[in-house]
Amino acid sequence: MATLVLTVIGDDRSGLVDALAGPIAEHDGNWDRSHMARLAGKFAGIVVITVADERVDALTSRLETLRTSGLLDVSVAIAAPDAAAAPDAMMTLHLIGQDRPGIVSEIAGALARRNVSIEELETSTSSAPMSAEPLFVATALLRLPHSTDVTALRASLEDIANELMVDLEVGSGTPDAHPYDERG
Repeated sequence: MATLVLTVIGDDRSGLVDALAGPIAEHDGNWDRSHMARLAGKFAGIVVITVADERVDALTSRLETLRTSGLLDVSVAIAAPDAAAAPDAMMTLHLIGQDRPGIVSEIAGALARRNVSIEELETSTSSAPMSAEPLFVATALLRLPHSTDVTALRASLEDIANELMVDLEVGSGTPDAHPYDERG
């Protein structure tokens, strides 16, 4: 079985998920995981599917017809098998503060310098309840290499939060249980 990662984008309208799901089902593919959203009038998403090795080329060709018909631009990448290494430590990050350029860059730079991977990142902006000032909110799940000095990482992130004047919460986490998940 092959694992494919699809990235999709198109003008938002009804029926886009159905248009994508149809070819996957026609080729006996399994829709494993996805994250999709309407962003600035566009429909964008990432989908992970599994499909028999001998059906990859036919499915990829069929998905290309979505692009040529003007419905969705679909990119297909074959995922590499996960290495059988010991699981990395996970950490959660939640940030909220007055919106301004550079917040993601500052945090992402600090993480990259320590070889910390961003497993999941979700950001949004909204109006503050009392002042209506724009607020930036970020929630992330981070994958830490075994060599990470967690205390130094936390201190670095807290220094950046103080400099940016944002509230930052950092906690331990697992891929299956996110402490900021409202369902939890």
